[in-house]
Order: sequence, then C-alpha cells, then structure tokens
Amino acid sequence: MHLLTATEALALRMTSLLLRPHPAAAPATVADVVQWFGAMQAQDLASGMWSLGVRLPGHDHAAVHAALERREALRTWPMRGTVHLVPPRDARWMLELTGVRSLAGAATRWAQLGLSEADAERAVEVLGGALAGGGRLTRAECLATLEAAGIATSGQRGYHLLWYASVRGVTCLAPNVGTEQTFALLDEWAPQPHRPDRDEALATLAHRYIRSHGPVTAREFAGWTGLTLTDARRGFAAAGDALAPVLVDGEAAVVDPVLLDTAPRRVDDVLVLPGFDEYLLGYRDRSLMVDPAHVKAIVPGGNGVFQATIVRAGRVVGTWKRTLDPTRVTVTVHPLVPLTERVRARVERALTGYAEFLGRAPRLSWPG
Repeated sequence: MHLLTATEALALRMTSLLLRPHPAAAPATVADVVQWFGAMQAQDLASGMWSLGVRLPGHDHAAVHAALERREALRTWPMRGTVHLVPPRDARWMLELTGVRSLAGAATRWAQLGLSEADAERAVEVLGGALAGGGRLTRAECLATLEAAGIATSGQRGYHLLWYASVRGVTCLAPNVGTEQTFALLDEWAPQPHRPDRDEALATLAHRYIRSHGPVTAREFAGWTGLTLTDARRGFAAAGDALAPVLVDGEAAVVDPVLLDTAPRRVDDVLVLPGFDEYLLGYRDRSLMVDPAHVKAIVPGGNGVFQATIVRAGRVVGTWKRTLDPTRVTVTVHPLVPLTERVRARVERALTGYAEFLGRAPRLSWPG
C-alpha cells in the first residue's frame, strides 16, 4: 500500500480534478470533462461555465455554451438537491439512484408552503404536456403555464415544482437563452438513456468519483452523492480494480491507480476558480485545500454560498468577486495570506485569462 503525505495527496487531487495535466486523460471537449467527473457542481451557472473553461484552455464562454446546446452535457438535480452538469445518457439513472433521495427531505418545507403531492404531480403533468414535441420554455414561461392551469407558484412554490419535475425525470435544465433559465423534456433532450442495474450504477459513480477527486474515502463519496455509507462502500467494492488503496497521513483512502505510477510532486501553480467548483464542493473535509482560519472568508456566514477562490500550489490563498458590464469584467481580489508582487502578477495573469474566457476587458482591483 502506498503511503502519502498530505502534500502528496493534495498533488494527486489537483491532477484528479483536471486542474493539472493527467497522465491518462486529455479532455478536449465539454463532454470529455463532464464524463470524467460524472457530475460537476453547476447550481450557479456562471460558476459551472468557468469550471469547464478552466479545464478546457482555448474554449471561451461562447464555445462552452455552444457545446451545451449540442447536448454534450445537461444540467439537472442528480444528487443532494443541487444542480450539476451530467452526461445526458446518464441523467436518468443518476436521478433514480441518488436524485430521488432528496425528495424525502422536502416534506417539511412543502408543508410550510402549503404544497401537496397532488399539486406536484399535477405540475409534472402540465409541464410535460407544455414541453412535448421539442418545446423549450423559460422559467417565467413554465411558471405562467402552471398558473394558467390553476397551480399557484407564489413564494418558493414555483421553484419546488420545477425542481420536483426534474428530479422525477420529466424535465431538465436546457442552456440559458440570454440570461433566462430554460427547461425541456429529459426524454427529448437525452433520448437514449443508459439503463444500468443498481450495482453497475453504484460502481460507475464510485469509479468516476475516485478518478476525478481521489484520494478519497467512502465517507466522502457518501457526502458527495447523498448515498448511505453502506451504499457508498458497496460502490467502492464494486469498482474493484478501478481503485488503489493508499494511506494519507495514516488514514485509509483510495485513488485511481494510474496516478501512483509516478511520484507526486509539488507544483507551484496559480489558479482562479469559481466558488461552486468540485475543487471544494466535491469534499466534506477540505482541510487539504483550505486553512481552517480561512473557511469563514470562503463561505461567509456558513450559508453554503462559496466565494470564488485563488489557489496556489493546491491551497486557497485568496478570494475574488466579479462585476460585469457589457464590455468589461471588474474583479476585486481579497488575499487571505500575504502575496509577493510576483505572485500578485501571476494572479492577475490568471484573472486576465478569465476575462478572455468571457470576451471582456479586465479591470482588476486590490482593495487595501
């Protein structure tokens, strides 16, 4: 069994996450990246787009959007009640394996909203009919359609009804039209779904998680998917030769065996990552990447809203925020540790790359 230090494990994670060159993967398309991960956090669309862009040098925002229009990936709620990018042919089995688990936690909120199961089922029927035949409706149009059918959408009811229709595998999120979210029928957007049995599904999801996030534990996999720990361990066992056991500072974990063929090395790279990226959202224990003293700055108020991060050598060293206008992106940088002039220049080059992805001129600000 390989013994790894925390520094070595972090180096392997950065490679698994496709944030450094991988010895067995050279993704060239949006489909390649999403297939590698199996599911990529995308509850915030702008974050999801840059999560793809940062892993696909040479692709700008327009190219990523065009790939989504070609259905190289789609967005839905496959696990933990949050939106992810997934391979279209895998969306249905993922919803059935992990997505529906989030339904159990909705009952209390539905009671508060006065939302019944009958309301939700009626909404599914109405939306399915309105979108049939290749239809595509914006969020506002979906809500108007429900209201016209006598289904109230006020408050948070509308969100829950749209979410429910997608978790049930009737609708999915299609690419935005301008700034407007759109919905389509899952059966029409992904007409040839893969239908693995449960053990194959668990093994596939476990394999993809290990290769894209490792070194990891079954407990981390359970946290990522929302599966029980029993099912997470079952998935790891079913993955078989797709994983290799390691010890990270004495803790048992697993990793893609291909990464163990060469010794991990420390790389002094500088990246600017979106707030909702698998780099942080893919783990419960983020101590390899984040100093505990910086957690509050990254997730202010502990409300689940993550700030975009500046990452050096795999560790978070700052956060950043953007403001858009038609021709320019203004980025405000907030270091969490002292940065030399040389490192600040590297941060600015990375942020200039982000501006180029958006097709806008950069304006950078370092308050204080």
